[in-house]
Amino acid sequence: MKIEGARIAEYLQRLLRAEVSKRKKKKKPRLIVFLAAETDDQLSFVKIKSKIAHKIGVEFELIKFKTAPSFQRFASLIKEKSIESNATGTIIQQPLPQELSTDSLYNYIPDVKEIEGVKTKSPFYSPIGLAVLTVIKFIFGKHRLVPDLFVNMDKDRAFFKKIFKNKRVVLVGRGVTGGRPIGKVLTEAKINYISLNSQTPNPESYYKNADLIITAVGKKVIEPSMLKEGVILINVGLRKEHGRLKGDYEEAEVKNIASYYTPTPGGAGPIDVVYLYKNLIDSAKLQK
Repeated sequence: MKIEGARIAEYLQRLLRAEVSKRKKKKKPRLIVFLAAETDDQLSFVKIKSKIAHKIGVEFELIKFKTAPSFQRFASLIKEKSIESNATGTIIQQPLPQELSTDSLYNYIPDVKEIEGVKTKSPFYSPIGLAVLTVIKFIFGKHRLVPDLFVNMDKDRAFFKKIFKNKRVVLVGRGVTGGRPIGKVLTEAKINYISLNSQTPNPESYYKNADLIITAVGKKVIEPSMLKEGVILINVGLRKEHGRLKGDYEEAEVKNIASYYTPTPGGAGPIDVVYLYKNLIDSAKLQK
């Protein structure tokens, strides 16, 4: 069964829009987005975030550079904008140019406004990790679109423990925007998993025994011959082939093997963006 993440995201957006509208006289949550160097791909992702902000009813401000600024200039501006009273949350669009590619930039964002869950002291979990858990909740929650589809880590740990008892979970990839944050969230949810990367010998042996495979690589790594019947596949990796976005497996090759799989685009990605705004709204509550 194909998991239509876009449909799940649309439902969750409506919940957030209703929550924002209830704030009435309170100031609207405001997201500050930093884009260190313009590329067509980066601008398209930022445009999606801007569109969803408008749908939900929150404010959106983009600060972009045509070419990468110096670290000092970039960090200073992040700090300056993040401490403004009308800034609810700040994100740094990834990937960054090599000379700026460091987690230390997040130290210039106050903990309560660091809504991507990168900092240890951030009160938030990574949106992409929460998106993966939401797909899992949807699958094992009888495919229902209900308000508690949003992950509540304290309440949901017991649920995840129950459904993953005696099941093998494999996470493929360890990148800063995919595998690493997803792994952190799986750990927080008390889900045991095996982490694979490009240096792992004979990864096929792990795939063949897996009940759930989460891929976050950005190239085709899954072949149908590697999978057991009924496996669940969740992809967050992105690659382009002949101008089209694809994931880490070919959907046509796995659809008759996997019990559930996410498409690309339209899988976990739209849910990831929704959680960015869920964290933003929760940040606004903490700052009241």
